[in-house]
Amino acid sequence: MNTEHTPVSGEGRLADFSIALVNYKTHEVTSLCLDLLKKALGDNAVPVWVVDNNSADESTEYLKSLDWINLIERKAEAPEKGFMAHGRALDLILERVQTPYLLLMHTDTLIYDVDILRQMLAHMRSGDRVAAVGCLEQVRRTRLETAWRIFIRATKYYYRRAKVALGLDTREPRLFYEIYLKSFCTLWNVDIIRQRALSFAMTERIPGYEMQDRLKAAGYRFVAIPPQHMFEYLDHVEAGTVSLVNGLGKDHKRVKNYQRIMARVKAK
Repeated sequence: MNTEHTPVSGEGRLADFSIALVNYKTHEVTSLCLDLLKKALGDNAVPVWVVDNNSADESTEYLKSLDWINLIERKAEAPEKGFMAHGRALDLILERVQTPYLLLMHTDTLIYDVDILRQMLAHMRSGDRVAAVGCLEQVRRTRLETAWRIFIRATKYYYRRAKVALGLDTREPRLFYEIYLKSFCTLWNVDIIRQRALSFAMTERIPGYEMQDRLKAAGYRFVAIPPQHMFEYLDHVEAGTVSLVNGLGKDHKRVKNYQRIMARVKAK
């Protein structure tokens, strides 16, 4: 993966891409996401696709009231894991888009300035083997917080590897650094996906991870924008759906993060 980020021009109108979102029972944050997105896009004619994953609540009715989005109402034929429901919903959009690029967003991604999208498009157009442009981190952290997080995760990683080497029972060691672009704001090359006959819900994995592995193996490039730069233009409520739907306590770190972000939105 190309992790280098060279500043690019943000000039020009937005074109050649569609936007994909999946909603599930989060009326408040979904409506905020779409309100900010519409305001940020202005008169740019960007197709916005939203799949409602059988919410059957006020968020569904809200989406039906919008005449500027393309709404798909999806009903699962059998019980499914949340991440698979999300991936299959994205595949419904992938089947329908007619633009060469597709921007994946979460409904808890709040975009304030679309110049970041212009920059992502410029990176995408920088070579014919760029498969996706996005970010390896999905929340705003200071450099110190990022360094501390890597230190803690690296300690656990090497501790578990040592236990494996000694033949002791332990959890599977997990890499202490991120290797996958996160789908909260990732621009994908639709033409490459279709040429390789790929999809977001190919396997029982987080949507897009399998595609990234296969495309990397085939020699395609991925551009990772540093989170310190990405979050100058947007916010993301990490696991916003889980936080809101499951009713986490007010002292939970995700709820506090949500409250901090809401305060920033109101201050803008």
